[in-house]
Amino acid sequence: MAEASEFWLIVGLGNPGEKYRNTRHNMGFAVADELATRWSVNFSNHKGLADLGKGVMRLNGESKKFFLAKPLTYMNNSGEAVSSICSYYHIPANHVLVIHDDMDLAFGRIKVKNGGSAGGHNGIKSIDKSLGTNKYDRVRMGTGHASRAGDAHENTINWVLGGFNAQQRKMMPEFLADGADAAETIMFQGLTHAQDIFNARS
Repeated sequence: MAEASEFWLIVGLGNPGEKYRNTRHNMGFAVADELATRWSVNFSNHKGLADLGKGVMRLNGESKKFFLAKPLTYMNNSGEAVSSICSYYHIPANHVLVIHDDMDLAFGRIKVKNGGSAGGHNGIKSIDKSLGTNKYDRVRMGTGHASRAGDAHENTINWVLGGFNAQQRKMMPEFLADGADAAETIMFQGLTHAQDIFNARS
């Protein structure tokens, strides 16, 4: 096996199972599937904790080896899968890239960052705890926010486990492609360059 530091771990967050497939909370899974299609990654089971595949990206004469994961632990325990893969393959946090939904961004917006607050996202909270650090890269995929009326907690759950409207579904292929592009840009050109490209978009 190649040196651990040669590998990246890209993690798309979501919930396993058909009923969650097209929900807002599964944006990470959807971008992971886009990357899997682009780079011919085949998933297999990692210790019952994740669907995991391995591939090589080649852009402009440069190559990056990576693992691509979709945790099977459900969102709130995503860290169990991430820490298991990192431990097994000796992948440091600075080579971990997590793709997830973000209610604080309008649908179609993407922001990339390293570290910082989990922003109320239970998958990120779990990864922070399991890795013992928040210093890993993230691609935040905007879904828009739930209504502020009524029970905020219940509204949030219904929102993240809800689906997209017709206009959003029409925009989805381009949005997912942009999310995959953002992950590739971080890996090949660095976080700052990715922020310059994606964070400033309206």
